[in-house]
Amino acid sequence: MKKDITRRDFLNGTQVAIGASLLTPWIASCGVAEPRVGSNQFSLNKDYYPPAKNGLRGSHDGSWENMHARVMGEEWNAETIDEEYDLVIVGGGISGLSSAYFYNKKNPDAKILILDNHDDFGGHAKRNEFKFGEETRIGYGGTEAIDTPSSYSQEALDLLKDIGIELDYFYDAFDQELYSRRGMGFSIVFDDKNFAETKHVTGYGEKSWEEFAAEAPMTDQARADFVRAHTAEVDYLEGTPVEEKFKILKKTGYSSFLRDYVKVDEQVINLYQNWGMSFWCVDMEEVPTTSVQYYDGGIPGVDHTLPMRSGRGDDPYIFHFPDGNASIARLLVRKMIPGSFSGSTMEDIVTAKSDYSKLDQDGQNINLRLNSTVVHTVNTDDGQNVDITYVRGDKSHKVLAKKCIMACYNMAIPYLCPEMPDRQKENLALGVKIPLVYTKVLINNWKSFDKLKTSFVYFTGGFYKQAELAYPVSVGEYKRSQTPDEPIIVHMCHVPLYPGIKGPDQWREGRNQILTTPFEEFEGHVKTQLNQALGEAGFDADRDIEAITVNRWPHGYAYSNELLWGEEFAEEDKPWVIGRQPFGNIHIANSDAAASATTKAAIKEAHRAVKEITS
Repeated sequence: MKKDITRRDFLNGTQVAIGASLLTPWIASCGVAEPRVGSNQFSLNKDYYPPAKNGLRGSHDGSWENMHARVMGEEWNAETIDEEYDLVIVGGGISGLSSAYFYNKKNPDAKILILDNHDDFGGHAKRNEFKFGEETRIGYGGTEAIDTPSSYSQEALDLLKDIGIELDYFYDAFDQELYSRRGMGFSIVFDDKNFAETKHVTGYGEKSWEEFAAEAPMTDQARADFVRAHTAEVDYLEGTPVEEKFKILKKTGYSSFLRDYVKVDEQVINLYQNWGMSFWCVDMEEVPTTSVQYYDGGIPGVDHTLPMRSGRGDDPYIFHFPDGNASIARLLVRKMIPGSFSGSTMEDIVTAKSDYSKLDQDGQNINLRLNSTVVHTVNTDDGQNVDITYVRGDKSHKVLAKKCIMACYNMAIPYLCPEMPDRQKENLALGVKIPLVYTKVLINNWKSFDKLKTSFVYFTGGFYKQAELAYPVSVGEYKRSQTPDEPIIVHMCHVPLYPGIKGPDQWREGRNQILTTPFEEFEGHVKTQLNQALGEAGFDADRDIEAITVNRWPHGYAYSNELLWGEEFAEEDKPWVIGRQPFGNIHIANSDAAASATTKAAIKEAHRAVKEITS
């Protein structure tokens, strides 16, 4: 039985209509409309609601073309200043919204405009919704959690509290044992290129290592080495002082450590080669062995060589709304723009009715303008203001601001601010963002996962690295999928890997691959891999998949300096520190400014940028 997979955003480049039966109940009125004139020329309709779109999302068509044209040298001239503001913020992600929040706290009467090139706010904190029968399932299309809140700055914790987030709530909201109570754990699909056959083996970390190895399609030598790597209590740098071990292994990729120190068969290395792909976005040849200590994921061989260190602290990984940190963005918008969302608590924000027409109206102090790509930002000749040119649709506009915060991709800033000093532009350009894809798949039940006793499937050689059941979290009126006969979202992650290219050059190459891959190819890999993993338990992709949303992020995670090529810098010499310095009345935020792909960094950099302006 075959059926069309729901992909409601773009189909072969053409927008398709959306039936009312597919729509979420959490908008002011039914429909998913394109921007139309409301209370001013930039207002959106009440029925405008991007989270309900499927298909190619993330950096969706319409959000990136103008910036790419700017990089290629195109210019837009808007002669007339349309509006004047105290502060204009470029970028409506977590850092841009936090910048508006902090500035508004200091200057409650100030006029603020937030400009964003996407059709929704939140940046990488993207909300995905799926309608199935009478139920709506919510997923995260990017930033997924408040990771290690104990490490947040006091300013960030105060922000979370002020917008209504009580962190202790998640201890009850997140059912940490939903899957484990059913005996569901971690499993591996071995690929036939690197192993004897394509085979799904369950019980990784649950069965004895000998039992798991016996079922794996590896050679006898690889099985023996796999068991030894997991069970031998060996210091592979015995006699070497601890600090010297760290110096050596910081420049030794984990795959090389397994090959040269643990001396395992190449099949064991192939097993772990893509293990941390969704975390580091490179293969394990480029992940320092020292970093493996911080990764909670069953990687063998290091425990008795390096003293274990905690990278995330003692916080459990549970601080997660159903839509990830999109709820933080929604809470920030509701705090600053009354009427944009119904309700008043962290519980009701998940199912709050939205009214996007309230985001941008005459007469309010804070406006959030979507579908608006900034293409030029320049300090005025008198040094008192900033001219900001942006493109919306096929028309360019200009606004004047006393101050401007660039809370966008930092590597784009040299093209937006060409008058900036060359040294600053060069350092900003070094912060190459990391491409990745979060694909969300709505399936009508998860009986096959339950039958195989797995909630997380790792693929040793697939296009997608994993197929993971949704985090079991219920907030307010939104209830998680509780039993296997209920619909659920499966999270799948793809990172473009180029074994022949090392360092950030592979990320530059990966951008193009992500943007030029059609929906049908993403869809094909989803079907193939889920059938590989679950077919033996009765899963049929053509029958059981209801909808797919592909969140493609050609500019995803912030640049990481923690990989094998990372350099040691004095604080003042770090490229991202040099790059984020104020330039006249232009200030710089975003997680890129900290070289850290976290919400913590996004908020921290927003607070720093506002402090520069208001101190």
